[in-house]
Amino acid sequence: MFRSGMVYDLIIIGGGPAGIAAAVYAARKKLKTAIVADMLGGQSLVSASVENWIGTPKISGFDLAESFKAHLKAQDGLDIKEGEKVKEIEALESGFRVMTEKGSNYETRAVLLATGSARRHLNVPGERELEGRGVAYCSICDAPLFKDKDVAVVGGGNSGLEAVVDLLPYARHTTLIHSRGALKGDPQTQEHALADKGKVSVVLNAETLAILGDQWVTGIRYREKSSGAEKELSVQGVFVEIGLDPNSALVKDLVDVNERGEVVVDPRTQATSRPGIWAAGDVTDGKYRQNNISAGDAVKAVLNIYDRWKAR
Repeated sequence: MFRSGMVYDLIIIGGGPAGIAAAVYAARKKLKTAIVADMLGGQSLVSASVENWIGTPKISGFDLAESFKAHLKAQDGLDIKEGEKVKEIEALESGFRVMTEKGSNYETRAVLLATGSARRHLNVPGERELEGRGVAYCSICDAPLFKDKDVAVVGGGNSGLEAVVDLLPYARHTTLIHSRGALKGDPQTQEHALADKGKVSVVLNAETLAILGDQWVTGIRYREKSSGAEKELSVQGVFVEIGLDPNSALVKDLVDVNERGEVVVDPRTQATSRPGIWAAGDVTDGKYRQNNISAGDAVKAVLNIYDRWKAR
């Protein structure tokens, strides 16, 4: 799209809701922009159904990702570097060099990091095979899909307890499985999650061994650490809620990150501690993890970037 060797106004790294929203707005603002992503669509790809994307009552994760791509590719004046994974960002005297694993080098005045986060996996048999077929990682997104079903939630921190709360209006029964001897979540969240003893049970000191099923989840196998006994629980869904790791390695030596590795941003502008680098979406220290929020944060960042360039 743009000539070889040129310097971009903006390079967006990441192809989820934040990255794509940013690219659409940057193109409309006539910024010389490239979006670099190994894959377009984001984590929604693994959702069987998304029912909280504003303006679309219900859509599969795959179809939502396809609509993101279509919107992106409808923009004029935008370089789409799909299938390229960024390996390094180098600070220059008046901008940045973005280097990919394919050996491409791009120079830019500004960078918007929209690399998201990676959900921690159990790494047990059946988890990857049944992802999107009963194995889920977003209770806010997918809890309604498990109406009147028996479900297990793996994880005893706040995210696991919040998943139980999200499932309460839908699931017939939820079993919370935790690897330690006591839940880690804050007391108020525990009280809320465990208030209905008839709908929620807790298994502590249990190591998850496998998720069972062929076409769909049919159960979960775990080992009681105290006795060594292995047990199987019949469920139709398993929510893995053992935390997220932000994909911030590219900038950890360039900008401030918190103790969890999340990029610290100014919530008014999404600017980081380093001039010229912005961040949006799940890679940041924002409190909530939602597609709509990620997209909004990215738009905020692009508008701030545009204002900076317009003022020069």
